[in-house]
Amino acid sequence: MSLATTIKSIQDIMRKDVGVDGDAQRIGQLVWLLFLKIWDDRERELELIEDDFRSPLLDVTWQENGETRHAADLRWKTWATNPEGITGDGLLDFTDKTLFPALKGMEVGPKVDGDSAKAKAAQMLRSRRLLLKSVFEDAYQYMKSGTLLRQVINRLQADIDFNDGRSRHLFGDIYETILKGLQGAGNAGEYYTPRAVTQFAVDMVNPKLGETILDPACGTGGFLSCAIENIRKAQVKRPEQEARLQASIRGVEKKPLPHLLCVTNMIVHGIDVPTGILHDNTLSRPLRDIGAKNRVEVIVTNPPFGGMEEDGIENNFPAAFRTRETADLFLVFIVETLKPGGRAAVVLPDGTLFGEGVKTRIKEHLLTECDLHTIVRLPKGVFAPYTSIKTNVLFFTKGGPTKQVWYYEHPYPKGAKSYSKTKPMSIEEFRPEKAWWTDRKETAFAWKVTIEQIRERSFNLDIANPNAPQDTHEDPDTLLARFDKERASAAALREELRKVLAAALLSERG
Repeated sequence: MSLATTIKSIQDIMRKDVGVDGDAQRIGQLVWLLFLKIWDDRERELELIEDDFRSPLLDVTWQENGETRHAADLRWKTWATNPEGITGDGLLDFTDKTLFPALKGMEVGPKVDGDSAKAKAAQMLRSRRLLLKSVFEDAYQYMKSGTLLRQVINRLQADIDFNDGRSRHLFGDIYETILKGLQGAGNAGEYYTPRAVTQFAVDMVNPKLGETILDPACGTGGFLSCAIENIRKAQVKRPEQEARLQASIRGVEKKPLPHLLCVTNMIVHGIDVPTGILHDNTLSRPLRDIGAKNRVEVIVTNPPFGGMEEDGIENNFPAAFRTRETADLFLVFIVETLKPGGRAAVVLPDGTLFGEGVKTRIKEHLLTECDLHTIVRLPKGVFAPYTSIKTNVLFFTKGGPTKQVWYYEHPYPKGAKSYSKTKPMSIEEFRPEKAWWTDRKETAFAWKVTIEQIRERSFNLDIANPNAPQDTHEDPDTLLARFDKERASAAALREELRKVLAAALLSERG
């Protein structure tokens, strides 16, 4: 059975449960179960790798109603792996009264200093407990039938093993399936960035080992997982290099379910303790508080567009840039957070390019502080069926003003007029851009605009392709005259045909 089929069958089981109301809750239930299953699979690896490994799910204590409670063993393999094990009301009592209170409230222990093996093991245990606690902070156990819950667990246990390379490889497809289901449940603004776009953006920014990589609106971690794969494949050969990679990944996600998905995604991609993935609102921190230690070398992101921040968030930004529009605030944040020489690839809607008022001031700030060297204009339908908004990928480097902007208009594949679920965008489509990238020339798809021209346009960056083949339209009077002439010719031909047919009939009668 394929993993996608497994996910569908699990959701079908959940539909029978009266406690799970709608797709969003089904997906939330599935995600925390998947997380614990994957965590357990990873722990089996760590037991072989780490000499002093200790599971953070052993000997867990927490406070409840003023009393200290204790659970000796909360590991998946203890309570979930036996298909004939705890079920019914007993399973519900365990998940509702022990597992979830323990995970949400677990005591992580004091900080431990030192470089000894024992101290490092204690530090790692504490980090893992902090991670588990943050992941389950906003997770919920919705199911009301312990029997159905046991069926779900058994299906997960039987069909998914993330120590199997094939399952790990296909897990990205499961993420896309889950997220698309979440979008179908009406969670606006959470658009799955097509893998082709994330891969192209990361390829062009080309993060290096040792550089800190941030996605400040990381969703389920698509950009970060691409960056991990790129660096690991080309630059990681030794354990100490792997450690540097793992320490360099940062992400922030506001919503709890995508955050849990992102943490799980990082674990699947070999980030043992993804404590760099925070459950927070990037924009809730005053911009002036961003210091040298917060700045990074690489930012790759698709900030939510079309969204509005809650009242007061705009006050974290300078007066000239105050707006409640999420994408605009993220662009200001990104410019401030990059180190000098830092590089960014940011997916933004067309509205950012042509917008006026505060958008104009933000674009002027971007072009003053950064070299906006490339805008790749994507066609409609890239984010279909979730939105028809046209989008762009902006590539810029911090540390010097923009002198000229190169545009590249990405065409549809030959013979296509749009994208669909069955025919999505592919990374192969970006080969022309990649070939053009290092030796830029104007083509039917590429053109450049100087900063002087942009200033004359009041920083309107929505500039049409001047090199595109233009449709030619003749003078209306000329077209009308041609139409009348062709209509007269057709009438004459009909009359001639009528006469031929009439003569033939007379000949037969004679």
